[in-house]
Amino acid sequence: MGIGNSAFQNCSSLTSMIIPNSVLDIGYYAFMGCESLTTITLSNSITYIGVDTFQNCSSLTNIIIPDNVTAIEWNAFWGCSSLTSIVLPESPVKIGETAFWGCSSLTSITIPQNARSIDKSAFRQCSNLTSIIVNKAKDSIGDAPWGAPNMTADDVTWTGTSE
Repeated sequence: MGIGNSAFQNCSSLTSMIIPNSVLDIGYYAFMGCESLTTITLSNSITYIGVDTFQNCSSLTNIIIPDNVTAIEWNAFWGCSSLTSIVLPESPVKIGETAFWGCSSLTSITIPQNARSIDKSAFRQCSNLTSIIVNKAKDSIGDAPWGAPNMTADDVTWTGTSE
């Protein structure tokens, strides 16, 4: 079971949501344009966050991605300008193109050891992002710093070891 495409799109008065354990995936555009959404709790059963799911949820301040999520699709959090905290899962997650584009309040992010791939522009227009810590061996995921405008590949901190 999942939340269908565009299910809550542009629900301007929606301020919070708790996703129950019966939900496995969140469809495309499901919460897109929910400008008043400040809090969302994702269940541990969720495995997939679709394209543009939370696009322009400009009041959303933090998100904890459950450990079972294996894909955060492109533009999933595009334009979430109040997002200050993102906790990524320990699962082998794939982070899509411009997944966090324009998250201008985000200052740091930690990439877990099991991250599978990060698109080269995942953090484009994250204008205050100045710290990326990757719990993997240096350069084990290409294209660092993944579009972060005020960083270079040398600014990324790699904490893992080569296998």
